[in-house]
Amino acid sequence: MSSTTADLLGTIVAATERIVEVRAREVSAGELERRCATAGRQPQGEAFERALRTSAAPRVIAECKRRSPSRGILRHDYDPAAHARSYAAAGAAAISVLTEPTFFDGALEHLEGARAAVSVPVLRKDFVISRYQLLEAAAAGADAALLIVAALDDRTLRQLLDDARALGLACLVEVHDTTEIARASDAGARVVGVNSRNLRTLAVDMDVLDRAASMLPPEVTAVAESGIKSTEDITRLTAAGYHAFLVGERLITQPDPGAALRVLRGQA
Repeated sequence: MSSTTADLLGTIVAATERIVEVRAREVSAGELERRCATAGRQPQGEAFERALRTSAAPRVIAECKRRSPSRGILRHDYDPAAHARSYAAAGAAAISVLTEPTFFDGALEHLEGARAAVSVPVLRKDFVISRYQLLEAAAAGADAALLIVAALDDRTLRQLLDDARALGLACLVEVHDTTEIARASDAGARVVGVNSRNLRTLAVDMDVLDRAASMLPPEVTAVAESGIKSTEDITRLTAAGYHAFLVGERLITQPDPGAALRVLRGQA
């Protein structure tokens, strides 16, 4: 295991800090605020949260992702708009779009394309560490953004949650252990995603999902992330208390991602 892989999260966050600095010089926060204010569509954070609770079960946040650090290129004919349409037609509760460029080959343009293609809520999946990125998400058409507890101190986490709500964005607050669950709860997170993949080592431990389920506050919307491969997984995790499921590689690597989603949702 390389030193980069040994603490992948730290490496990606450091890269993100540099990327945000460059982008902020090219397009100012003020310009992004102007775009948000004049956009014909405003973020629908409440619709994202509602979809994870009330849309037709099982509720899947289906992910558009071209590449992963662990597996490399996942899909050569990557077309986020087409994949998003396919997912929406298969009953996805929401669409997640990777926008991180260095390790996942993502781009904000991928989010914009997906947003234009579907009416279901869209999540910006990235390593958000600043309000600037939330402004980018809102301007690109996102309804929600990912916040990773392990990448943020408590003060920044709370501030970003406040900033997101002011913009109309929901937040999927990602945790990996019981300590992070407590931090997310203390910060006021309303949607908490438990990721069975350790972002520092890339190892997947599905037992994390089972251990965490009983520790999540009853008022939060609980999302299970990573390692979900079958209808049986979803049935078991629903019984454990999860309301929704974020699934990426299991779908995007299939010849027809929408058809794979139908199978996963038990609608083949």
